[in-house]
Amino acid sequence: MEEEAEIDRLPIDLLAHILVMITSFTDLAQASGVCRKWKQGVKQALARRHTLSFAGCKMDDESTSRLVRHAYSLEELDISRSRWGCQITDNGLYQISLAKCVSNLTSVSLWGMTGITDKGVVQLITRANSLKHLNIGGTFITDESLSAIAHSCPHLKSIVLWSCRHVTESGLFVLVNKCRKLGSINVWGTRVSLDCFIGLLTIRPALQIKPQGLPLNVGAVATMLPVV
Repeated sequence: MEEEAEIDRLPIDLLAHILVMITSFTDLAQASGVCRKWKQGVKQALARRHTLSFAGCKMDDESTSRLVRHAYSLEELDISRSRWGCQITDNGLYQISLAKCVSNLTSVSLWGMTGITDKGVVQLITRANSLKHLNIGGTFITDESLSAIAHSCPHLKSIVLWSCRHVTESGLFVLVNKCRKLGSINVWGTRVSLDCFIGLLTIRPALQIKPQGLPLNVGAVATMLPVV
């Protein structure tokens, strides 16, 4: 009778503790295929993860949402597009929005996800009520998404709208008015006027508007605004 390998004697909790250190999803998939015990160990490892980053991975809607569904303790999710192309669509965001962990997410990055629209973003954001940091730069979102963020994310502290050229001054005003904890906003590449930035600082003088290299030093403008 063949002697049992040492690693096979590990309790499943300890096996999961080891597997949680693996960052490669390819390696996790291979580990999951070793045997039934290892498959369960991978599931437990994912359930313990507080962060998931798919940056640099070629993911699709099904594989991404499946992993997120198993990550019950997840707080930070990064599905930014990389040079390999993270092919997530509105359908993928909808599937992710159904995961149990979504209400606990504090940080989400959708940077450069050109395959998503307001429809998918709104579905996800309306369930991510604990969100504090959001990177949605390089996407084609409009004021519809900003409105959803404003009404669903009362704890939001920072947002990146880098090159979101379809958002308008109206959307930004709603966002800053509603998100009272918002302290930083990156609007590089947006098509809004300098007067808009000054108006935002009128609402929230301590707001950090990035980048700092705007045509006028809006930070200096903030010091000239009357105290409300």
